[in-house]
Amino acid sequence: MAGYNSLSDALADLEKRGFTHNFGVNEDRIEWQEAGVALSPEDFEIVEFYRFEGMSNPDDSSVVYAIQSQTGLKGVLVDAYGVYSDTSKTEMISQLGIAR
Repeated sequence: MAGYNSLSDALADLEKRGFTHNFGVNEDRIEWQEAGVALSPEDFEIVEFYRFEGMSNPDDSSVVYAIQSQTGLKGVLVDAYGVYSDTSKTEMISQLGIAR
């Protein structure tokens, strides 16, 4: 896994490496809203992940997950952690497998 200085650096590099879709979470599905695609978390695996802490504010913290579906869709899912984490997103991410 690469080392990045910021979330924006990670997102830019991951996009260059084919993780081009921005995924979101809606109830029990992972969505690619632009294409109207919604898949089960079991259809995805985490390929890489990176955690970032805000330089000036420790509450400004996030994790970016590079994920891939069984059908080959590759993209990112970004979540905050700590006080600002989205519990539904965190729970969904915990259901994803880890690529080997």
